[in-house]
Amino acid sequence: MHHYIELVWYKVYADLRVEASRGYLGILWWALEPLLYMGVFYIVFGILFQRGSEDYVAFLLVGLVAWRWFDNTIKLGAGSLLVNGGLMQQVYVPKIVFPTVTVVTNTVKFLVVLTMLLAFLLLYGIDPGSTWLVLPGLLAIQLLFIVALTWLVSAIVPFLPDIRVIIDSGLTLLFFMSGIFFDLESLPLQLADYMRLNPMAILIESYRKVLIQGVWPDWSILGVVVLFSVIVLLVSLRLHLRYNRQFAKIALA
Repeated sequence: MHHYIELVWYKVYADLRVEASRGYLGILWWALEPLLYMGVFYIVFGILFQRGSEDYVAFLLVGLVAWRWFDNTIKLGAGSLLVNGGLMQQVYVPKIVFPTVTVVTNTVKFLVVLTMLLAFLLLYGIDPGSTWLVLPGLLAIQLLFIVALTWLVSAIVPFLPDIRVIIDSGLTLLFFMSGIFFDLESLPLQLADYMRLNPMAILIESYRKVLIQGVWPDWSILGVVVLFSVIVLLVSLRLHLRYNRQFAKIALA
């Protein structure tokens, strides 16, 4: 097990180094690219459509930063076994290593952006209260959720490659149903309850409570997210264990 953990970290380091060397901006692009992405949405929804309150910039950025960590990891993780099909033929490693590398790589890049977000919130005038202390807990819950779904989609896509189109469309739908551009509490109670069936809506709402509003999150509903994630994680792990030796053949078929 220790050997495979070292392999994950080595592959993460190699992937990050290659990605950073592709452009003149290098590592700076990890921060600039999401900033440009978030800037577009702020111009559209915050300026042109004039949505939200005076804290709408912070409100929007918190939602977008949390979403991009989830969205990028799931999309790249879905095809991680197909992309590494050649490598799987050359050397034996548990195939679950590849989606795990995707998760760790995107988490490292996310932490860079998160650091910038926290600095922005401080400059924006938001005082860090005691609720900021639970931020690591929220990050751990989202990481658990991301790992569970990434392992799941990475195990399914080799058998059904076309499902990647459905995954991309599903993520687009979730993007607009996660409360990124609006406050769930502003919706009718019944509609808000339906929206909270989406774990990302719960997580984004919790981040905003902790970082902007200085309010403690609802741990009971976060506990449901944890339970759901653990169930998906166990199912995903079972799929990887069962089809581990078949993935290489399918990826190159």
